[in-house]
Amino acid sequence: MLFGRKKRHINRILVVEDEPLVAFDTEHFLGASGFDIRATVDTVAGACAAIEGDDGLDLVLVDINLSDGSGLDVARVAHGRGVPVLLVTGSCPQGAQDFAAGCLSKPYPQKDLISAIDAIDAVVAGAKLPRRLPSGFNLFQTAA
Repeated sequence: MLFGRKKRHINRILVVEDEPLVAFDTEHFLGASGFDIRATVDTVAGACAAIEGDDGLDLVLVDINLSDGSGLDVARVAHGRGVPVLLVTGSCPQGAQDFAAGCLSKPYPQKDLISAIDAIDAVVAGAKLPRRLPSGFNLFQTAA
């Protein structure tokens, strides 16, 4: 197929967001963009349980400030299972690069979310990174 979609390595995503409107918008936008949203949860406990119970996750998209703790705790669990993490937050915390593939500053346009996921996808695939990364996005891991 000449004009088909490019093959993604990141397809199955866990969304961790405690702001209902943001969670709803993110889930529906990513689903409409062709991603398989495995679950949308709003707590650290729910996210950790989802990560432990799903061996097929390709990415965890997590807010830092959750009602029952820090998204960094979620990132640690995902990192321990070899699942890349994209943090979405107003301010990327110090030490985030130890557990996350990247950090995208809120608020962000939807196209920047896709671009950030695509950049992490390129790292996962060992492919060339896009020439331009979205503003407000820090990529911590790079292809080997």
